[in-house]
This record gives sequence, structure tokens and C-alpha cells, in this order.
Amino acid sequence: MENVQYFHDKGIRYITLTHSLSNHISDSSYDENKQWEGLSPFGQALIEEMNNVGMMIDVSHVSDDAFYQTIDLSRAPVIASHSSLRHFTPDWERNMSDEMVKAIAENGGVVQINFGSNFLINDNRVKDDSEEYIFADVADVADHIDRVVSLTSIRHVGIGSDYDGVGDTLPTGLKNASTYPNLIQELQKRGYSTSDIQLILGGNLARVWREVEEYAK
Repeated sequence: MENVQYFHDKGIRYITLTHSLSNHISDSSYDENKQWEGLSPFGQALIEEMNNVGMMIDVSHVSDDAFYQTIDLSRAPVIASHSSLRHFTPDWERNMSDEMVKAIAENGGVVQINFGSNFLINDNRVKDDSEEYIFADVADVADHIDRVVSLTSIRHVGIGSDYDGVGDTLPTGLKNASTYPNLIQELQKRGYSTSDIQLILGGNLARVWREVEEYAK
């Protein structure tokens, strides 16, 4: 448990509780082996320690049970650093359901939209006999942002591009960070103000960061 303080001292400011397999902290949304039925006893204690140290908790990748247990236990806001919405990808546990989005908002946290095409659009858009990969586009990213805002408010959405994780599945028009102006233009077309866009691009995450540190003081 002392490693939380150790890594905080080294400059680490958030920890993702698990990845593609369940571990000694949490069950993974990808793993059929849900050995803990959510968080392990160690994982439950870890949530409290991260709150006390001032480390942000990232609920991307965790199972639904682990997500709700984390929300119940954390006294500080949490983030989903690179997760999109299950509304557009039904039955895919890796993404957030509408209820989970609302729970993060009630916690004060932020859902940061993942840019991977399979996070953004339903696989049913790809015909079974298709040999061509169907890429999402900038409008699909904006659709996910719109959905979070409609379910909660502008204060609970951000971007979590996952440029280092989703490989060749990035949307048309958002292949690297230099193309962010395309997303900004799309958001402006949809009526988002400059201050709204500033919150989406980093302001909301910065607020959570501050609140997590303030709780630890």
C-alpha cells in the first residue's frame, strides 16, 4: 500500500485499477474470470489510500461491479480516462452505460471519450462479408460528447484519445493530436462555446485533479 505514496512522490497522479485481465486489485471488463465480483479486499483498501494520498482513480477497464463499488467507496471524484459510451456500442462492457455516466457525474468525475473506432460505433455497421474496416469520424466523437452532456452537464466530459493504445483504428480526421482542430470545429458547429470546449479539452480533468488533491490535504 505504501507504493501509492511512493509513486505519488515520483509524480504519478492517476492509476488505472486494471487492464485487459483481472488482477489483485479489480476485475476487468474484458476478463470472463470475475474472481472478486468487483474489487478485491486489497482494491477496496487501495481506493481509500489513493483518496488519502491525492491520487486520481481511473475506472476505465474495470468491470461494472468494480465500477459501482469504486464509486461507492471513493470520497473524491474519479475519472474514466479513456472510455466511450455503451449507448452507441450496446452490450460492450468496456464502455460506460448511461447509468455509469450519471454515477460518475454524481461523484463529480469525468468521462473522457476514447477515439478508437470500435469504442465509438457499433460493430453492426460492419457487414459480415465486408473486407474493409469501417472507421469512425470526428462527428462520432462529438456524438459521444453530446451524449455525456445531455445526460449530465458540460462539467463531466473530456477527451481520452488513447492514441498510444488503439492502433490503426483512429477516426477519420483525428489520426493524431495535430488534428484536434477538426474536433474543435465540429464542436463549434454544434453550438459549444469557447469556454465549453476548454472544459472538454482539459478544464474538467484539471478540476478533478484539484479536487482530488484538496481532499487529501
